[in-house]
Amino acid sequence: MTAAASRLVCAGCGAEPDPGDPYPFSCPNVRADDDVDHVLRRDLDLSAVRFPLDDPEPNPFVRYRAFLRAYHVAIAGGLSDEAFCSLVRRLDRQVAAVDGHGFTATPFGRSDALSERLGFSGRGGIWVKNETGNVSGSHKARHLFGVLLYLEVADRLGLTDASRRPDLAIASCGNAALAAAVVAAAGGRTLHVFVPVDADPVVLARLEELGANLTVCPRVEGESGDPTVHRLLQAIAAGAIAFTCQGNLNGLAVEGGETLGYELVADLAAAGTTLDRLVVQVGGGALASACFEALHEAAVLAAISAAPRLDTVQTEGAWPLRRAYDAVAARCGSTAADERRDALAYAARHRSEFMWPWEDEPHSIAHGILDDETYDWLAVVEGMLATGGGPLVVDEDTLAEAHALALEATGIQVCTTGSAGLAGLLALRTSGGVSADERVAVLFTGAIRSHTPNGRNHDEELRRARHPVAQGL
Repeated sequence: MTAAASRLVCAGCGAEPDPGDPYPFSCPNVRADDDVDHVLRRDLDLSAVRFPLDDPEPNPFVRYRAFLRAYHVAIAGGLSDEAFCSLVRRLDRQVAAVDGHGFTATPFGRSDALSERLGFSGRGGIWVKNETGNVSGSHKARHLFGVLLYLEVADRLGLTDASRRPDLAIASCGNAALAAAVVAAAGGRTLHVFVPVDADPVVLARLEELGANLTVCPRVEGESGDPTVHRLLQAIAAGAIAFTCQGNLNGLAVEGGETLGYELVADLAAAGTTLDRLVVQVGGGALASACFEALHEAAVLAAISAAPRLDTVQTEGAWPLRRAYDAVAARCGSTAADERRDALAYAARHRSEFMWPWEDEPHSIAHGILDDETYDWLAVVEGMLATGGGPLVVDEDTLAEAHALALEATGIQVCTTGSAGLAGLLALRTSGGVSADERVAVLFTGAIRSHTPNGRNHDEELRRARHPVAQGL
């Protein structure tokens, strides 16, 4: 195994980071005055790996290490396979010391109750991947542990000055922030979290317990887009590392999330079954792009017969992905692969025609997917076009119905954002867009964290809690 087993390539302009760059997380050609969608992707040489279907290892970062850029760099730099696995296990123990447990494969299986309630029959049904018990209570820690693993490898190989570690930074007030804080604390690294004014006080308190530095970011009149993202970009410009699940800011964050997709493949193979469709809720898009890439790689490696149809879900409060998909699809003209490829290439170099910040401040009970932009939009649109899937926009009633159904039928304490994929499936069943004999998977991605209803403005709760970051609200 060598570093050549993978490379980082910008999907927008084709550039690769300088081999000597110790922090190769974003495209070196990013400029404020161009219109290219600069997002680094990990391009894996699939002839150099095999899919480990018969490996009983429960830790995904050990079992699927041959797919990770951090592993390729480690081996090329002289670390042994044993040394890399030891590094993963040490970091995992440190995560467990912070959060109570480390990483292991999360449950995935058919929900008979959900399948019956939604009228699936015969070979069909609903399979649920339950991430609510993962590190920090969601899938987000997968993405960020992959980044930490790379940083630790870079330090171990002497590619960085380990005595002067840059601070880490993220814009989030929910699962991503909590995951970042847990993983950063496990790695002994300083983390800055930029949060909106309506952040949940329970989340804020936990972030402070984990040692994160919090900055409240109100919206500024005349400034479009998420104010927390604007403050994050300022921190990155000042030298912080983007410790975020946004692929455009840290391309390596996506591959850690791919471990979720690899687990789907392994469990399906063990059960002797396949999927027809995967319905994924989308905010910034890293989860959906990670799932598509993992399933595509598995199909090429013959671990599954074909990648399932990818459908995505956003809310009526903000649906920038649907808007971008429609614009790209209109340029395709047909389903021919060459037309699809040309349309995607055009979109990559004319980003502003397809993706821009949502014009109004978004609101929804599924607040965790209210990103003003879908930052990994191009990869997700590519996945939907390649598999014959499409973007769904669901209303608040459907989100609430899906959440109640998820709690009642499965007993899993999933939050409203985390069950939004099921809301998309409800909408598909209502419209006749999915048949009763299809095998469909949904991802329950985040646990319920507080008694405060999701999506509610929390200014008053912050004041009552007298939380330090509420000062000045």
